Amino acid sequence: MSNVVVVGAQWGDEGKGRIVDWLAEKADIVARYNGGHNAGHTLVVDGRTYKLALLPSGVVRGKLGVIGNGVALDPEALLAEIGRMAALGVHVTPDVLRIAETATLVLPVHRAIDAAQERLRAKPLGTTLRGIGPAYEDKVGRRGLRVCDLAEPELLAAKLDVLLEHHNAWLRGLGLEPFQREPMLSDLLAMAPKILPFKARVWQLLDDAHSSGKRVVFEGSQAVMLDVDWGSYPYVTSSSTIAAGAASGAGIAASKLGRVLGVSKVYATRVGEGPFTSEVDGALGDLLRQRGGEYGVNTGRPRRCGWLDTVQLRQSSKVAGIDLLALTKLDVLDGFDSVYLCVGYELDGERIDYMPASDAEQQRLQPVLRRFDGWQRTTRGVRSYSELPPQAAALIEAIEQEVGIAVAMVTTGPERDDAIVLRPPFEDADGRKV
Repeated sequence: MSNVVVVGAQWGDEGKGRIVDWLAEKADIVARYNGGHNAGHTLVVDGRTYKLALLPSGVVRGKLGVIGNGVALDPEALLAEIGRMAALGVHVTPDVLRIAETATLVLPVHRAIDAAQERLRAKPLGTTLRGIGPAYEDKVGRRGLRVCDLAEPELLAAKLDVLLEHHNAWLRGLGLEPFQREPMLSDLLAMAPKILPFKARVWQLLDDAHSSGKRVVFEGSQAVMLDVDWGSYPYVTSSSTIAAGAASGAGIAASKLGRVLGVSKVYATRVGEGPFTSEVDGALGDLLRQRGGEYGVNTGRPRRCGWLDTVQLRQSSKVAGIDLLALTKLDVLDGFDSVYLCVGYELDGERIDYMPASDAEQQRLQPVLRRFDGWQRTTRGVRSYSELPPQAAALIEAIEQEVGIAVAMVTTGPERDDAIVLRPPFEDADGRKV
């Protein structure tokens, strides 16, 4: 198989965009298959920073980007992002971007509902308030608007009536201002000529690419622990974040997906609410946040920080079908006297080796930590495994043993090539790694 699926193996923000960008050098197509502009991917190339949300990370290399049907697409956000990229010298045209005609649209009413729902919750979920969840609710409720609807003004107006009738009843019930159809319809019709040139039968494009031997990187957003089925529910996103989601979210047979590369930091972070067993509070957590630059790409929210949880990572790898691991931000741990891995849990006094499904049980978990010597010599920019401090190499080997998955690469800095490659994820049909 020449394709690779990139999956976040923790709670998101692992550095997937960086890994996808690296893989894109040897790929032909990069396809996003889930999430929306609630995701944020940061790339640093030759000192210039690119912050992406909806655009596949491969566009920075000029590779064909695909936005699949599983993505919740805010047309305003997409056009704004295309404009920001043009200002950085990356011109996104229909020659380098295709959007699935069946992708769900995120509308202003979805953002309003997202904010209202969050305010109503006794314990907020910590959503990004971008309207992604309500848009997915409309999708499964069979009243959502899709990219293809932009080409049919009369149909678009009729479908918008149905959608607003549903949501306005809810808004009025809360004493909130209902949405008017005409301003929203006018905006959609104005954006349609800018969006429709990107519309494509993505399923056919990907099938043709597979038949002709082209390499595809499937780029996931969020992560396994935010998956609507397999994450720490209800503190999750509203889409399928695992490798199987790439098949349904891009329109390709699961048998054609290829290898699955899970991305994990060498420590752990989480944004928003929800259980986080290995979280570190106080000065040490603040130091991890400061050194790792742990603030949301799109929201600016500070991330909660803690030690790498190998129990969670092992379970995520099994559920998501991860074949290889990419470990990121090794250099953030430079200078620590001690570093730790969470290698087990205690639940009500009993040692367990899995993450319970129950939110209540997850909240009661206590971490079982394994200590490792830290290292004082910098790993920043190191590109050879033999040049790592022995303590850093020992940590990587311990992660492999605890998780049971081989490490394919380790990143050691923000630049594109600050990486140690141990097992290249792409593989030719004859088994030769490239």
